[in-house]
Amino acid sequence: MIDAASQRWPDRVEHRDIVVNEVPGFRPLTLDLVVPVAAPRPVPVLVWIHGGAWLFGSPKRPADWLMEADPFSAAIRAGFAVASAQYRLSGEAPFPAQLDDVKAAVRWLRRHSDTVGVDRERIGVWGESAGGHLASMVALTGDDQDDSGVQAAVCWYAPSNLLTMQSQAHPSGTIDHDAADSPESLLIGAPLAGNPEAGRAASPVTYVTDQAPPMLLIHGDQDLVVPVGQSEELAAALTAAGAEVELSVVRGADHCFGGVPLEPLVRDTLAFFTRVLVPGAGVLPHQ
Repeated sequence: MIDAASQRWPDRVEHRDIVVNEVPGFRPLTLDLVVPVAAPRPVPVLVWIHGGAWLFGSPKRPADWLMEADPFSAAIRAGFAVASAQYRLSGEAPFPAQLDDVKAAVRWLRRHSDTVGVDRERIGVWGESAGGHLASMVALTGDDQDDSGVQAAVCWYAPSNLLTMQSQAHPSGTIDHDAADSPESLLIGAPLAGNPEAGRAASPVTYVTDQAPPMLLIHGDQDLVVPVGQSEELAAALTAAGAEVELSVVRGADHCFGGVPLEPLVRDTLAFFTRVLVPGAGVLPHQ
């Protein structure tokens, strides 16, 4: 049984408001899942994690700029199920609450995979900005022993080392990442400049090992919010550890890939997931 509202369409089945975690004193955390009808069962599933500086955003209301390319419908057409994960924002709880919540979504998918027709051994995480940070954290800290392990990750312009954000900042950037009211400081619940251990604990680079799943990092070289050096640093650490990683630096792109077309980057993302999660599928058709 799925404790959720379900609806069937010609090309997909939608399950809304699946409760994946109930935190005392807080609203139930939910997951929305869309499963393609035509794809052979069980299907690989992509867990989408929204951005918003850990301060804003909702999986219920994707940003307008993102939906101009509608990556979710593109993923459904490519044969993937798409799960949109909800997590507590930094104004509601400090890190690692956000990571705990996304892992709860992964656990639910793995433990209920037979019920909803997804493959528990073919789960990818995909996020942008703060969501990309959480995607990489899940990829690098997930554990098959507690059903939080995933098999692939795509991270769009994600923070990777909170302690080097300020030193790598673009000359035209306006964010003081070390300030007490910066998104990074609000995430850890204390000023980042005076709490390096908390910053290190919330940084994906801290958890890099040769056991990391394949990862694709995509980042604009003109990003004024999250420096491109963040993805370069994580890619270098993964490479040094012997893990599989691809780094794509998008020339002329600001944060949210402003200034460049989004559709080719969605295609690159889905092609990566297809290669890693659907062996033998061949080249992804044009979306």
